[in-house]
Amino acid sequence: MTPTFVLGRIAGVRVGVHWSILAIFTLIALGLAQGRLPEVSPGRAWWAYWLVGLLTAALFFASLLAHELAHALVARRNEVAVDGIVLWLLGGVARLRTEASTPAAELRIAGVGPLVSLGLSALLALVAWLVDSTAGRGLVSEALVWLAVINLLLALFNSVPAAPLDGGRLLRAFLWWKTGDRARATAGATAAGRGFGWFLLLAGLLLFARGDLVGGLWLVMIAWFLIAAATAEGRQAQVRAVLAGVTVRHAMTPSPVTVSADLTIADLLADPRYRYRHSAFPVVGADGRSPEGLLTLAAASRVAEAQRGVTTVHEVMVPRSEAVVARPDDQLVDMLPKMLSGGTGRALVIDDSGSLVGIVASSDISRTVSWLMTAPTGKHTPGDRGRSDTW
Repeated sequence: MTPTFVLGRIAGVRVGVHWSILAIFTLIALGLAQGRLPEVSPGRAWWAYWLVGLLTAALFFASLLAHELAHALVARRNEVAVDGIVLWLLGGVARLRTEASTPAAELRIAGVGPLVSLGLSALLALVAWLVDSTAGRGLVSEALVWLAVINLLLALFNSVPAAPLDGGRLLRAFLWWKTGDRARATAGATAAGRGFGWFLLLAGLLLFARGDLVGGLWLVMIAWFLIAAATAEGRQAQVRAVLAGVTVRHAMTPSPVTVSADLTIADLLADPRYRYRHSAFPVVGADGRSPEGLLTLAAASRVAEAQRGVTTVHEVMVPRSEAVVARPDDQLVDMLPKMLSGGTGRALVIDDSGSLVGIVASSDISRTVSWLMTAPTGKHTPGDRGRSDTW
Protein backbone atom coordinates (compact mmCIF):
# COMPACT_ATOMS: atom_id res chain seq x y z
CA MET A 1 0.00 0.00 0.00
CA THR A 2 1.57 3.27 -1.17
CA PRO A 3 0.71 6.47 0.74
CA THR A 4 -0.92 9.32 -1.16
CA PHE A 5 0.87 11.82 1.04
CA VAL A 6 3.15 11.67 4.07
CA LEU A 7 2.11 13.24 7.38
CA GLY A 8 5.59 13.18 8.88
CA ARG A 9 7.53 11.01 11.29
CA ILE A 10 6.71 9.73 14.77
CA ALA A 11 9.61 8.26 16.75
CA GLY A 12 11.52 8.14 13.48
CA VAL A 13 8.83 6.12 11.66
CA ARG A 14 7.38 7.68 8.53
CA VAL A 15 3.58 7.96 8.63
CA GLY A 16 1.52 8.30 5.47
CA VAL A 17 -2.13 8.11 4.50
CA HIS A 18 -3.87 6.75 1.42
CA TRP A 19 -6.62 8.83 -0.18
CA SER A 20 -9.16 6.05 0.57
CA ILE A 21 -8.99 6.95 4.26
CA LEU A 22 -11.30 9.89 3.49
CA ALA A 23 -14.11 7.46 2.73
CA ILE A 24 -14.02 5.62 6.05
CA PHE A 25 -13.38 8.86 7.97
CA THR A 26 -16.51 10.36 6.39
CA LEU A 27 -18.59 7.25 7.06
CA ILE A 28 -17.57 7.13 10.73
CA ALA A 29 -18.23 10.84 11.29
CA LEU A 30 -21.54 10.65 9.42
CA GLY A 31 -22.68 7.52 11.26
CA LEU A 32 -21.94 9.11 14.63
CA ALA A 33 -23.26 12.62 13.90
CA GLN A 34 -26.44 11.50 12.15
CA GLY A 35 -27.04 8.16 13.82
CA ARG A 36 -25.66 6.96 17.14
CA LEU A 37 -25.11 10.28 18.94
CA PRO A 38 -28.60 11.79 18.28
CA GLU A 39 -30.16 8.47 19.33
CA VAL A 40 -28.41 8.18 22.69
CA SER A 41 -28.27 11.89 23.47
CA PRO A 42 -31.15 13.71 21.71
CA GLY A 43 -31.92 17.41 21.84
CA ARG A 44 -28.42 18.76 21.12
CA ALA A 45 -27.42 21.27 18.46
CA TRP A 46 -26.52 19.78 15.07
CA TRP A 47 -23.05 21.26 15.17
CA ALA A 48 -22.37 19.54 18.51
CA TYR A 49 -23.11 16.14 16.96
CA TRP A 50 -20.83 16.89 14.03
CA LEU A 51 -18.05 18.26 16.19
CA VAL A 52 -18.01 15.20 18.43
CA GLY A 53 -18.42 12.89 15.41
CA LEU A 54 -15.41 14.40 13.61
CA LEU A 55 -13.24 14.37 16.74
CA THR A 56 -14.21 10.76 17.45
CA ALA A 57 -13.32 9.71 13.90
CA ALA A 58 -9.95 11.46 14.28
CA LEU A 59 -9.32 9.74 17.62
CA PHE A 60 -10.20 6.39 16.07
CA PHE A 61 -7.47 6.83 13.48
CA ALA A 62 -5.10 8.01 16.19
CA SER A 63 -5.72 4.74 18.05
CA LEU A 64 -5.23 2.83 14.80
CA LEU A 65 -1.95 4.67 14.32
CA ALA A 66 -0.90 3.71 17.86
CA HIS A 67 -1.60 0.06 17.01
CA GLU A 68 0.60 0.17 13.89
CA LEU A 69 3.27 2.32 15.55
CA ALA A 70 3.63 -0.33 18.25
CA HIS A 71 4.32 -2.92 15.53
CA ALA A 72 6.91 -0.65 13.91
CA LEU A 73 8.76 0.23 17.11
CA VAL A 74 8.94 -3.36 18.35
CA ALA A 75 10.05 -4.45 14.87
CA ARG A 76 12.93 -1.99 14.97
CA ARG A 77 13.94 -3.19 18.43
CA ASN A 78 14.11 -6.70 16.95
CA GLU A 79 16.33 -5.52 14.08
CA VAL A 80 13.59 -5.59 11.46
CA ALA A 81 13.79 -2.64 9.07
CA VAL A 82 10.61 -0.53 8.89
CA ASP A 83 9.66 1.32 5.73
CA GLY A 84 6.78 3.22 7.35
CA ILE A 85 3.10 3.16 8.28
CA VAL A 86 0.17 3.71 5.91
CA LEU A 87 -3.41 4.35 7.02
CA TRP A 88 -6.01 3.43 4.42
CA LEU A 89 -9.62 2.40 3.83
CA LEU A 90 -9.53 -0.87 5.78
CA GLY A 91 -7.22 0.20 8.58
CA GLY A 92 -3.45 0.52 8.82
CA VAL A 93 -0.36 -1.27 7.61
CA ALA A 94 3.13 -1.22 9.12
CA ARG A 95 5.38 -1.88 6.13
CA LEU A 96 8.39 -3.98 7.15
CA ARG A 97 11.35 -4.25 4.78
CA THR A 98 12.74 -7.40 6.32
CA GLU A 99 11.40 -10.31 8.33
CA ALA A 100 11.85 -11.39 11.91
CA SER A 101 14.88 -13.60 12.41
CA THR A 102 13.31 -15.88 15.04
CA PRO A 103 9.84 -17.09 16.06
CA ALA A 104 10.21 -15.16 19.33
CA ALA A 105 10.81 -11.90 17.47
CA GLU A 106 7.83 -12.62 15.24
CA LEU A 107 5.72 -13.22 18.34
CA ARG A 108 6.73 -9.92 19.91
CA ILE A 109 6.17 -7.89 16.75
CA ALA A 110 2.77 -9.40 16.01
CA GLY A 111 1.46 -9.54 19.56
CA VAL A 112 2.09 -5.94 20.56
CA GLY A 113 -0.56 -4.51 18.21
CA PRO A 114 -3.61 -6.25 19.72
CA LEU A 115 -2.22 -5.60 23.20
CA VAL A 116 -2.04 -1.85 22.51
CA SER A 117 -5.61 -1.83 21.16
CA LEU A 118 -6.81 -3.82 24.17
CA GLY A 119 -5.03 -1.41 26.52
CA LEU A 120 -6.55 1.60 24.77
CA SER A 121 -9.98 0.00 25.02
CA ALA A 122 -9.63 -0.45 28.78
CA LEU A 123 -8.29 3.10 29.23
CA LEU A 124 -11.08 4.65 27.16
CA ALA A 125 -13.71 2.64 29.03
CA LEU A 126 -12.30 3.88 32.34
CA VAL A 127 -12.31 7.51 31.17
CA ALA A 128 -15.87 7.10 29.87
CA TRP A 129 -16.96 5.76 33.25
CA LEU A 130 -15.30 8.69 35.05
CA VAL A 131 -16.91 11.24 32.72
CA ASP A 132 -20.29 9.55 33.09
CA SER A 133 -19.95 9.50 36.88
CA THR A 134 -18.97 13.17 37.20
CA ALA A 135 -20.74 14.96 34.34
CA GLY A 136 -23.53 12.54 33.54
CA ARG A 137 -24.34 10.70 30.31
CA GLY A 138 -23.61 12.89 27.31
CA LEU A 139 -21.94 13.17 23.93
CA VAL A 140 -18.41 12.92 25.31
CA SER A 141 -19.05 9.76 27.33
CA GLU A 142 -20.86 8.15 24.37
CA ALA A 143 -17.97 8.95 22.07
CA LEU A 144 -15.53 7.44 24.55
CA VAL A 145 -17.67 4.31 24.89
CA TRP A 146 -17.76 3.96 21.10
CA LEU A 147 -13.97 4.30 20.91
CA ALA A 148 -13.52 1.74 23.70
CA VAL A 149 -15.76 -0.78 21.91
CA ILE A 150 -14.16 -0.23 18.50
CA ASN A 151 -10.67 -0.72 19.94
CA LEU A 152 -11.79 -3.90 21.66
CA LEU A 153 -13.21 -5.17 18.36
CA LEU A 154 -9.99 -4.17 16.61
CA ALA A 155 -7.95 -6.19 19.12
CA LEU A 156 -10.22 -9.23 18.83
CA PHE A 157 -10.47 -9.18 15.04
CA ASN A 158 -6.71 -8.78 14.60
CA SER A 159 -6.15 -11.72 16.94
CA VAL A 160 -7.93 -14.14 14.60
CA PRO A 161 -5.26 -16.71 13.58
CA ALA A 162 -5.33 -15.92 9.88
CA ALA A 163 -2.74 -14.11 7.76
CA PRO A 164 -2.26 -11.21 7.18
CA LEU A 165 -3.88 -10.35 10.52
CA ASP A 166 -1.76 -10.13 13.66
CA GLY A 167 -3.23 -13.42 14.75
CA GLY A 168 -1.93 -14.95 11.54
CA ARG A 169 1.55 -13.72 12.43
CA LEU A 170 1.15 -15.27 15.87
CA LEU A 171 0.07 -18.54 14.25
CA ARG A 172 3.10 -18.41 11.96
CA ALA A 173 5.40 -17.79 14.93
CA PHE A 174 3.94 -20.84 16.70
CA LEU A 175 4.19 -23.08 13.63
CA TRP A 176 7.70 -21.81 12.94
CA TRP A 177 8.73 -22.62 16.52
CA LYS A 178 7.02 -26.02 16.34
CA THR A 179 8.37 -27.16 12.95
CA GLY A 180 11.53 -25.09 12.60
CA ASP A 181 10.49 -24.33 9.02
CA ARG A 182 9.48 -20.72 8.32
CA ALA A 183 8.19 -21.56 4.82
CA ARG A 184 5.85 -24.26 6.12
CA ALA A 185 4.71 -21.96 8.91
CA THR A 186 3.91 -19.21 6.41
CA ALA A 187 2.01 -21.67 4.23
CA GLY A 188 -0.13 -22.71 7.19
CA ALA A 189 -0.87 -19.12 8.22
CA THR A 190 -1.76 -18.04 4.68
CA ALA A 191 -4.02 -21.07 4.20
CA ALA A 192 -5.85 -20.06 7.37
CA GLY A 193 -6.08 -16.50 6.04
CA ARG A 194 -7.65 -17.61 2.77
CA GLY A 195 -10.08 -19.85 4.62
CA PHE A 196 -11.14 -17.04 6.95
CA GLY A 197 -11.47 -14.70 3.98
CA TRP A 198 -13.81 -17.08 2.16
CA PHE A 199 -15.85 -17.47 5.35
CA LEU A 200 -16.27 -13.68 5.58
CA LEU A 201 -17.14 -13.52 1.89
CA LEU A 202 -19.95 -16.04 2.32
CA ALA A 203 -21.15 -14.18 5.42
CA GLY A 204 -21.16 -10.92 3.45
CA LEU A 205 -23.18 -12.47 0.62
CA LEU A 206 -25.63 -13.81 3.20
CA LEU A 207 -26.08 -10.30 4.61
CA PHE A 208 -26.68 -9.03 1.08
CA ALA A 209 -29.37 -11.66 0.58
CA ARG A 210 -31.03 -10.60 3.84
CA GLY A 211 -31.09 -6.95 2.77
CA ASP A 212 -28.18 -5.60 4.83
CA LEU A 213 -26.36 -3.95 1.95
CA VAL A 214 -23.91 -1.87 4.02
CA GLY A 215 -22.90 -4.71 6.35
CA GLY A 216 -22.61 -7.11 3.44
CA LEU A 217 -20.45 -4.69 1.48
CA TRP A 218 -18.04 -4.21 4.37
CA LEU A 219 -17.64 -7.94 4.92
CA VAL A 220 -17.07 -8.55 1.22
CA MET A 221 -14.42 -5.81 1.08
CA ILE A 222 -12.62 -7.18 4.14
CA ALA A 223 -12.86 -10.72 2.74
CA TRP A 224 -11.40 -9.61 -0.59
CA PHE A 225 -8.49 -7.94 1.18
CA LEU A 226 -7.77 -10.98 3.37
CA ILE A 227 -7.90 -13.44 0.46
CA ALA A 228 -5.72 -11.27 -1.78
CA ALA A 229 -3.17 -10.49 0.95
CA ALA A 230 -2.97 -14.10 2.16
CA THR A 231 -2.54 -15.35 -1.40
CA ALA A 232 0.24 -12.83 -2.01
CA GLU A 233 2.00 -13.89 1.19
CA GLY A 234 1.72 -17.52 0.14
CA ARG A 235 3.35 -16.78 -3.20
CA GLN A 236 6.12 -14.83 -1.50
CA ALA A 237 6.74 -17.80 0.80
CA GLN A 238 7.04 -20.08 -2.22
CA VAL A 239 9.54 -17.72 -3.80
CA ARG A 240 11.58 -17.59 -0.59
CA ALA A 241 11.61 -21.39 -0.43
CA VAL A 242 12.80 -21.66 -4.04
CA LEU A 243 15.51 -19.05 -3.51
CA ALA A 244 16.87 -20.61 -0.31
CA GLY A 245 20.65 -20.84 -0.61
CA VAL A 246 20.85 -18.73 -3.78
CA THR A 247 23.21 -15.77 -3.55
CA VAL A 248 22.90 -12.35 -5.15
CA ARG A 249 25.81 -13.27 -7.43
CA HIS A 250 23.69 -15.91 -9.16
CA ALA A 251 20.87 -13.51 -10.02
CA MET A 252 22.65 -10.22 -10.74
CA THR A 253 23.49 -8.78 -14.13
CA PRO A 254 27.28 -8.34 -14.00
CA SER A 255 29.12 -5.31 -15.42
CA PRO A 256 25.97 -3.23 -16.04
CA VAL A 257 25.86 -0.13 -18.23
CA THR A 258 26.59 2.82 -15.95
CA VAL A 259 25.97 6.56 -16.04
CA SER A 260 28.38 9.28 -14.96
CA ALA A 261 27.06 11.43 -12.12
CA ASP A 262 28.02 14.68 -13.90
CA LEU A 263 26.29 13.81 -17.20
CA THR A 264 23.41 16.13 -18.05
CA ILE A 265 19.91 14.75 -18.49
CA ALA A 266 19.86 16.10 -22.07
CA ASP A 267 23.00 14.14 -22.97
CA LEU A 268 21.67 11.06 -21.21
CA LEU A 269 18.42 11.03 -23.16
CA ALA A 270 20.21 11.75 -26.42
CA ASP A 271 22.73 8.91 -26.05
CA PRO A 272 21.55 5.67 -27.77
CA ARG A 273 23.21 3.58 -25.04
CA TYR A 274 20.63 4.77 -22.54
CA ARG A 275 17.52 4.77 -24.73
CA TYR A 276 17.04 1.07 -25.36
CA ARG A 277 16.66 -2.14 -23.35
CA HIS A 278 17.19 -0.71 -19.87
CA SER A 279 15.04 1.54 -17.72
CA ALA A 280 17.49 2.18 -14.87
CA PHE A 281 21.24 2.65 -14.58
CA PRO A 282 23.76 2.64 -11.73
CA VAL A 283 25.39 6.05 -11.32
CA VAL A 284 29.16 6.07 -10.79
CA GLY A 285 31.74 8.67 -9.86
CA ALA A 286 34.72 9.93 -11.83
CA ASP A 287 36.64 6.65 -11.40
CA GLY A 288 33.85 4.74 -13.18
CA ARG A 289 33.64 2.13 -10.40
CA SER A 290 32.39 3.76 -7.20
CA PRO A 291 28.57 3.75 -7.13
CA GLU A 292 26.91 7.01 -6.15
CA GLY A 293 23.28 6.09 -6.75
CA LEU A 294 20.69 4.79 -9.17
CA LEU A 295 18.92 6.65 -11.98
CA THR A 296 15.66 5.60 -13.60
CA LEU A 297 14.66 6.85 -17.03
CA ALA A 298 11.26 7.69 -15.56
CA ALA A 299 12.91 10.15 -13.15
CA ALA A 300 15.04 11.62 -15.93
CA SER A 301 12.00 12.08 -18.18
CA ARG A 302 10.20 14.05 -15.48
CA VAL A 303 12.79 16.83 -15.72
CA ALA A 304 11.35 19.76 -17.67
CA GLU A 305 12.75 19.86 -21.20
CA ALA A 306 14.06 23.40 -20.72
CA GLN A 307 16.05 22.28 -17.66
CA ARG A 308 17.57 19.08 -19.05
CA GLY A 309 20.66 20.81 -20.40
CA VAL A 310 21.66 22.17 -16.99
CA THR A 311 20.38 19.35 -14.75
CA THR A 312 22.86 16.59 -13.99
CA VAL A 313 22.25 12.95 -13.25
CA HIS A 314 23.47 13.55 -9.69
CA GLU A 315 20.56 15.91 -9.05
CA VAL A 316 17.91 13.41 -10.19
CA MET A 317 19.27 10.04 -9.08
CA VAL A 318 18.34 8.05 -6.00
CA PRO A 319 21.44 8.51 -3.80
CA ARG A 320 23.36 5.49 -2.64
CA SER A 321 22.25 6.11 0.95
CA GLU A 322 18.62 5.58 -0.13
CA ALA A 323 19.21 2.82 -2.69
CA VAL A 324 19.18 -0.88 -1.92
CA VAL A 325 22.75 -2.19 -1.78
CA ALA A 326 23.89 -5.81 -1.56
CA ARG A 327 27.07 -7.87 -1.61
CA PRO A 328 27.58 -10.64 -4.20
CA ASP A 329 27.55 -13.36 -1.54
CA ASP A 330 24.47 -12.07 0.31
CA GLN A 331 21.47 -14.37 0.32
CA LEU A 332 19.04 -13.33 -2.41
CA VAL A 333 16.05 -14.20 -0.25
CA ASP A 334 17.22 -11.75 2.43
CA MET A 335 17.67 -8.93 -0.08
CA LEU A 336 14.32 -9.45 -1.82
CA PRO A 337 12.04 -7.65 0.71
CA LYS A 338 14.37 -4.64 0.78
CA MET A 339 14.47 -4.45 -3.00
CA LEU A 340 10.72 -4.74 -3.51
CA SER A 341 10.02 -2.01 -0.95
CA GLY A 342 12.84 0.27 -2.08
CA GLY A 343 10.81 2.16 -4.68
CA THR A 344 12.97 1.45 -7.74
CA GLY A 345 12.65 -2.34 -7.57
CA ARG A 346 16.40 -2.72 -8.05
CA ALA A 347 19.54 -3.26 -6.02
CA LEU A 348 23.14 -2.24 -6.60
CA VAL A 349 25.67 -5.01 -6.05
CA ILE A 350 28.98 -3.83 -4.56
CA ASP A 351 32.04 -5.91 -3.67
CA ASP A 352 34.20 -5.61 -0.58
CA SER A 353 36.40 -2.95 -2.20
CA GLY A 354 33.38 -0.70 -2.75
CA SER A 355 33.28 -1.18 -6.53
CA LEU A 356 30.09 -1.77 -8.48
CA VAL A 357 29.98 -5.32 -9.84
CA GLY A 358 26.35 -5.77 -10.83
CA ILE A 359 22.69 -4.85 -10.57
CA VAL A 360 19.63 -6.90 -9.64
CA ALA A 361 16.13 -6.12 -10.92
CA SER A 362 12.78 -7.78 -10.35
CA SER A 363 13.07 -9.36 -13.79
CA ASP A 364 16.36 -10.99 -12.75
CA ILE A 365 14.71 -12.55 -9.73
CA SER A 366 11.72 -13.71 -11.78
CA ARG A 367 14.04 -15.42 -14.27
CA THR A 368 16.02 -17.02 -11.45
CA VAL A 369 12.85 -18.37 -9.82
CA SER A 370 11.55 -19.68 -13.16
CA TRP A 371 14.87 -21.34 -13.87
CA LEU A 372 15.06 -23.00 -10.47
CA MET A 373 11.49 -24.28 -10.71
CA THR A 374 12.01 -25.84 -14.15
CA ALA A 375 15.67 -26.94 -14.21
CA PRO A 376 16.52 -30.57 -13.36
CA THR A 377 17.39 -30.80 -9.68
CA GLY A 378 21.07 -31.02 -8.82
CA LYS A 379 22.41 -30.67 -12.39
CA HIS A 380 23.14 -26.98 -12.55
CA THR A 381 23.56 -23.92 -10.42
CA PRO A 382 21.49 -20.75 -10.80
CA GLY A 383 24.55 -19.05 -12.25
CA ASP A 384 24.31 -21.26 -15.35
CA ARG A 385 21.22 -19.42 -16.57
CA GLY A 386 23.33 -16.79 -18.32
CA ARG A 387 23.43 -13.03 -18.21
CA SER A 388 20.26 -10.98 -17.99
CA ASP A 389 19.71 -8.41 -20.72
CA THR A 390 16.93 -6.38 -19.14
CA TRP A 391 16.65 -4.43 -15.92
